Order: sequence, then C-alpha cells, then structure tokens
Amino acid sequence: MGHKSQPEVMTVGHSDLDRLDELLGELGLEMVLIADDQPIPGSYWGETEAGLIDRKLYVRGDTPLHSLLHESCHYLCMDEARRRQLDTDAGGDYDEENAVCYLQILLADLIEGFGRDRCMADMDAWGYTFRLGSARAWFENDAEDARQWLLDREILSPDGQIGDLYKALGLPRDTQ
Repeated sequence: MGHKSQPEVMTVGHSDLDRLDELLGELGLEMVLIADDQPIPGSYWGETEAGLIDRKLYVRGDTPLHSLLHESCHYLCMDEARRRQLDTDAGGDYDEENAVCYLQILLADLIEGFGRDRCMADMDAWGYTFRLGSARAWFENDAEDARQWLLDREILSPDGQIGDLYKALGLPRDTQ
C-alpha cells in the first residue's frame, strides 16, 4: 500500500475532523491526530499511513482517508483476542483482508465528500491491486467472498447494509 511518491488522494486534512472522530468512536476506536512532522505510531507501512495500537488509530493531516478506513476495518474485522494484542500489525488472512477492503468501501459513504466512488479511485491511485484491475471492478464483480465473510460475522445484513457493528463485534455500546 505505501508509496514513495504521494498520489493525489483525499486525506484526513481534507475532512471534518469532528465527524471522523465521531465515526471512529462509534466503531470503538479513538482517533489520535499526530503533528504533520511526526512519525505515526503503529503505522505498518510508515510514511503517511494510519497506525493502530490497541483501540487507538493514529493519523496525521496527510494520512489518506482510505488508510484511515482500511486500518479501522482491520480493527473491526479482528476478534477480541487479536484486538487486545494489537500493535502495528493487524494480521489476519487473505479472506479477512478482502473483507477489510470491502468494508472500507462501504464505510466511505459515511464520510461526507468522500464516498465509495472516491475511495475506490484513491485505492487504485495508491496501489491496491485486484485481480480484475481496479477496486471498482473487484467490488462490483469479484467480491462475493468478502461480502460473505462479512455476512457470516453479521457485520453486513443480508440486504448488504452495515449491520449492528456493536453486536457483531462484541463492542460495548458506550465506547467513549
């Protein structure tokens, strides 16, 4: 995912920080904004990429929104035992990684001015790779296994809507 040159993607700094903080809080995460000239703690990829340690998601103004969502979705898709040990490497297998990508595209619609179309374009610009050549082609034509993974865990409802994440993920309703 990480790049030496910075492609033109939407970043945390392009967004309503209060809304991002609220959204992440609803998902059981605490957003920690790091100064732009500081390294991001817990970043697996380094550079501008979001970092995860415990239930804290570390970002800077130049962190891509797709990275914020991707790392958040890793947290959402892992079991509680992995969450308790979370420090930088979210782990997971191939099927979970696909589910994370699928869920991040859905959650992009919850960020005003971003949405799934921009998220998929930014994923492509950043260098995510999919068998069908683009995030959109994968999402629309080749992601049934990712969708099923999320359905099996009740993260998605049968009609494809984001389900009760608190229930599905065993998160307490009061996460603040």
